[in-house]
Amino acid sequence: MPDQILRSTARAILCATCCVVSIPALATDPEFSLLITGHRFEPAELRVPANTRVKLTVQNQDATPEEFESHALNREKLIPAGSKGVIYIGPLKPGRYEYFGEFNPTSAKGVILAE
Repeated sequence: MPDQILRSTARAILCATCCVVSIPALATDPEFSLLITGHRFEPAELRVPANTRVKLTVQNQDATPEEFESHALNREKLIPAGSKGVIYIGPLKPGRYEYFGEFNPTSAKGVILAE
């Protein structure tokens, strides 16, 4: 009887170990950053992988708020002065996606290139 319990316990441990080992690692979204400084986005041209959802962190170093806006990406996000905002985009087809700052549209502009 003790051998039977030992074998059952060993099988249970083996099954649990196999289940844990076979769980695939969770993939995280690739991360990219934009900086707002002097009422401009830097970099003005950002390359991201096509057909992949990405995490875009926008850090505003200016003393005034800015709004990241893109009709092509269907996104807008207010980034208060001296703070950060996160925007998830994609998966994007290969192409060019323009964005701009709602409060400074002539200087705060850029493009995301999905390749």
